[in-house]
Amino acid sequence: MSDQVGGSPVAIVIHGGAGTIARARMTDEMEANIRQVLKESVHAGHRVLTKGGSSTDAVAKAIRVMEDSPLFNAGKGSVFNADGKHEMDASIMEGQDLNAGSVAAVSRIKNPIDLALKVMTDSEHVMLMGAGAEEFARRQKFTMTDPGYFHTDFRWQQLQRIKARETAKQDQDDQWFSTVGAVALDRNGNLAAGTSTGGTSNKRWGRVGDSPIIGAGTYADNNSCAVSATGHGEFFIRYVVAYNICQRVELGMSLAKAADLVVNQILLDANGEGGVIAMDPKGNISMPFNSEGMYRASVNTAGEQSVSIYRDEADPGTTLTGNVDH
Repeated sequence: MSDQVGGSPVAIVIHGGAGTIARARMTDEMEANIRQVLKESVHAGHRVLTKGGSSTDAVAKAIRVMEDSPLFNAGKGSVFNADGKHEMDASIMEGQDLNAGSVAAVSRIKNPIDLALKVMTDSEHVMLMGAGAEEFARRQKFTMTDPGYFHTDFRWQQLQRIKARETAKQDQDDQWFSTVGAVALDRNGNLAAGTSTGGTSNKRWGRVGDSPIIGAGTYADNNSCAVSATGHGEFFIRYVVAYNICQRVELGMSLAKAADLVVNQILLDANGEGGVIAMDPKGNISMPFNSEGMYRASVNTAGEQSVSIYRDEADPGTTLTGNVDH
């Protein structure tokens, strides 16, 4: 059933990160749990849209579901840095007026996407970081979260494996890019995009990737498209991936071609691994990636749903068993 009644058609697409757990190492239980959270996330955002809510609220809602899960590298499931602590980043952007907000290197914010949203709506700035971002949060009446909330044994053991291989001067095989993100189109025809991450495991020196950088990891413009990226952040920054795609769309290239060109040619040629989710003002969805997999889910303008992890799975148009909860 189409979602065109009462305004423009609505659609949403989410990702839970590229460079996912290799198929050979994925247990049936873990895969089922990941797919369930992806489904819950995309449905939560879609419900906002079908009730007339904004694309911004839908994006924040969908991301919040993944931030609250220990299965993804954002919020609760964030990786540890080299000092055994958490430094989380997030950003959000609106396509109607290019308004945006982001935070970097926060450690006591349960849902970093909420603080990024607050920077956008209640400050004159676009990006706040570290202690300053958390001081802003306190003034906005955010409850500071005990750092222990973010500790998961899964991520702690991941850090120990990375450190052990580093000490032994062995190649790393444990660097997943499990950022989370969402892109949505609401009944008013407005696009929005958001991204949230714990960064890379064992990161040093206050390293910040592409996720909180407008134009690199997140971008939205009603005149072209909205994008949330996931992958090796340094490459996504260098090639301004999110804006790169939208600019090509604005110049007349189709969304699918623009996203594929940037991810599977420009990034690949530079040895940059990852993927994006993208949507244009008509609700067309593109989800290219050049890694083994990318956690992703969508509900398109026809109401068709998909939840996928690996390359050989169908994307938009594949209907899951059961209806979307409205």
